[in-house]
Amino acid sequence: MKPSSKPPAVKLFIVDDSELVRTGLRTLLGTERAIQIVGEAANVASAVTHAQRLKPEVVLMDIRLPDGSGFDACRQILQFLPETRVLFLTSVVDDHLVDEAIRCGGHGYLLKEIDGRGLVHAIFDVAAGKSILDPAVTARVMKLLKTGSNQPNLLDTLSPQERRVLALIAEGKTNKEVGLEMTLSEKTVKNYLANIFDKLNVTRRSHAAALYAQKPTS
Repeated sequence: MKPSSKPPAVKLFIVDDSELVRTGLRTLLGTERAIQIVGEAANVASAVTHAQRLKPEVVLMDIRLPDGSGFDACRQILQFLPETRVLFLTSVVDDHLVDEAIRCGGHGYLLKEIDGRGLVHAIFDVAAGKSILDPAVTARVMKLLKTGSNQPNLLDTLSPQERRVLALIAEGKTNKEVGLEMTLSEKTVKNYLANIFDKLNVTRRSHAAALYAQKPTS
């Protein structure tokens, strides 16, 4: 009987203009055998160039960079590496930044106040296909969606099956997990999500999940 092989380590790329922060993250995350830090960058240009070469699974991204923003880097990286996941890690929380982080294709938004164990779990979750929002950020996303929508009953346009898919997404499940629970292929789940996004007028699963979370309780 062959011993069960361990899954490969998550390939992580760090982007932050502070050498002190990058060193701290390397020290913290370097002790995790399930995380492989493949590189780092201090600005947008370097981040995009090195990410294309190193092909990380997760990019841990700061927002404020000397030659642009983490949002610029996120868009450019995802253009070349659509399967890469971008997790924003910042000390700043503000409505505009939270909204922009989601709109540029980011898969998570965490504050640097998070503890080490929480950050490690967030990296694993994002690598597995989940979207992560800091609790302090979730309320802001919901507020943005509420104030920006003139159609409060958009959820009523969803079919029962689409509602069930969205409910599972709101629980943080990946497409694969949703498919297993509903006996659907991942491709079918993706098709459902495309329809859900279109009906709710959103582009990210975190937006859709936040809309579902603020639905009135019956």
